[in-house]
Amino acid sequence: MHEFTSEVEDLAKEVLSYSLHRLKTDPPLDGPRTAEDLYSEVGNTITAKGLGGHEALELFKSVLAKACISTDHPRNLAFIPSAPSEYANLFDLVVGASALYGGSWQEGSGAVFAENQALRWLSDLAGLPEAAGGVFVQGGTIGNLSALVVARAKARERWPQTNRWAIACSQEAHSSISSAAQVMDVDVLSIAPDENGKLRGIDVAREIDNFHESQNAHVFAVVATAGTTNLGTIDDLVSVGNAAKDRDLWFHVDGAYGLAALCAPSQRPKFAGIELADSFIVDPHKWLFAPFDACALLYREPAFAKSVHTQHASYLETLQEDASWNPSDYAIHLTRRTRGLPFWFSLAAHGTDAYAEAIEKTIVVAQAAAERVRNHPRLTLVGDPELSVVAFTRPGWEAADYQKWSDQLLHDQIGFIPPSSDHGQPILRFAIVNPWTKVSDIETLLATL
Repeated sequence: MHEFTSEVEDLAKEVLSYSLHRLKTDPPLDGPRTAEDLYSEVGNTITAKGLGGHEALELFKSVLAKACISTDHPRNLAFIPSAPSEYANLFDLVVGASALYGGSWQEGSGAVFAENQALRWLSDLAGLPEAAGGVFVQGGTIGNLSALVVARAKARERWPQTNRWAIACSQEAHSSISSAAQVMDVDVLSIAPDENGKLRGIDVAREIDNFHESQNAHVFAVVATAGTTNLGTIDDLVSVGNAAKDRDLWFHVDGAYGLAALCAPSQRPKFAGIELADSFIVDPHKWLFAPFDACALLYREPAFAKSVHTQHASYLETLQEDASWNPSDYAIHLTRRTRGLPFWFSLAAHGTDAYAEAIEKTIVVAQAAAERVRNHPRLTLVGDPELSVVAFTRPGWEAADYQKWSDQLLHDQIGFIPPSSDHGQPILRFAIVNPWTKVSDIETLLATL
């Protein structure tokens, strides 16, 4: 029995009150402070006797929380932010309070069942077969790495004499692909996209064939991107997928940001070819209104993924005695929280139509933002947005000018828009994934330029 003392109960009420206040009010933008600055105010928070729950919570509320930028602020359009629904945030409290373990069916069958239904919805949207399945992992980096480890295992079965491997991907692929290659000690065949930033099958086929002729290595996977982080570009999934299939190579799609738009009817045709994928990822904490951290990793043939990732030890063999679905068997992990449950709860509570409507709303705002940039006297649109990333420049500005503007914007608590770059030139970009971001927010930001 837990010792739920009156002191703990009082603290629980404070925590719930703070959480409710955070959910009910407009999120603050806030911003970072230096470690020296924070230490000068709070000192060493880890002490022999402890601060006490009330004091530690007050310190967090009044100082530490304010030194964090709120990712759900409607004018935080940096990187790919997050906009968890109220239902998802509330259920995250339930997950934390319930001490749920999500690594095995034996210990968390109810939670795993619910997570798998959310994964089934994503798999169905992509047109994968009924046998497809997967797991929620920490983020896109772990998802991509886990899928590519399975891809290499499949290649080792096909070409057992090969001792050096490579991943083929676009030069615009996410940095996690290079990171995965480094972890796996494999090479990267980096292929130039076309003039629109898209990876094309004809280029993939040519470069892979030339690579196999000239290098002492074999490509084992082709990675396409369904919505690049920087510009939201979707590779030509049909032609790239066919180029991979023609060479008996694994086809993986990194859709960490963009594949969320599969649930929006107006956007679905842009992802033709996703049904060819052997694996794909999409992060609900980006554009599917879930809290950090949740990446959905799906496999066409999860049974093979299980054979690759299942860990073996005497104390684990009991988990493999039947055909139970153990999430720990499908990625580079063993211990895991039930990170997919807040997404499942929000999806189950709101319904899939509400998700489609929310995605469509952000697309409308992105199109409106592009139009306002196009008509702005001092700005130039980089290109029409394919999804919900709007990129633009201010001709005449250098990189330092962009940074100065960004710093001032955050200082004035107007928004958070750090600069990026495209083809070596500085740019600004709006990543619009928050359904609470309004056209008026875009106008407020553009007025400062």
